[in-house]
Amino acid sequence: MLEGDASATEDEKLLERRPSPAFLDTDPWRALRILSEFVDGFDAMARVGRAVTMFGSARTQRDDPIYELARTIARRLAEAGYAVITGGGPGTMEAANRGCREGGGLSVGCNIELPREQGLNVYVDLGIEFRYFFARKVMFVKYADAFVILPGGLGTLDELFEALTLIQTRKVRNFPVVLVGKSYWAGLLDWIRDTLLAKGAIDEADLALLQVTDDPDEVVTIVRAFSAAEDRVTRPPDG
Repeated sequence: MLEGDASATEDEKLLERRPSPAFLDTDPWRALRILSEFVDGFDAMARVGRAVTMFGSARTQRDDPIYELARTIARRLAEAGYAVITGGGPGTMEAANRGCREGGGLSVGCNIELPREQGLNVYVDLGIEFRYFFARKVMFVKYADAFVILPGGLGTLDELFEALTLIQTRKVRNFPVVLVGKSYWAGLLDWIRDTLLAKGAIDEADLALLQVTDDPDEVVTIVRAFSAAEDRVTRPPDG
């Protein structure tokens, strides 16, 4: 049983299927804890303003060109008036928070409880702690004007496809999803095009939800164009 395991995360405990009625003593209270995570997250993030969520590998080393690329993109986004939201951890997340701070923007980190402890990196200005992945994911999406996704692993792919699913099903507005690193993402994009699209599992409009670049300036241009288009839609009529 996970309930008595001190090393088990809250996600593990929540998702464990117990054959006994023990859940009557634990899960209702856990639901209140989940609610409190949403309340704390909404309260902390409500005044963030325009923001871009950046994803990438926690394993990226500081001497990796991807680290400097993430840092540059985040700095230029901050200079353009955007906060940057990351998972708050090391690697590419640290690079993005660092670049945002260097650009004078608000650097946000949504940290997650993991079996091997992951603390917030030192470049986070506004740090929020989460026990549950799904509560954390809501913050990434709800407060983002765009997703910028650098090379990463399973967690990065999870965030990528969750965003695409939400946009495709019109659960959220069609905000930019920008893949950074043409060579890194080429194989995945080829498979999506040659298999999913070819078999009719998606259509051309779904494929068009993705934009790919290696250029930090193009990332900023894409994000700013989206913000300008939103401003035109929401601006009250003259007179």
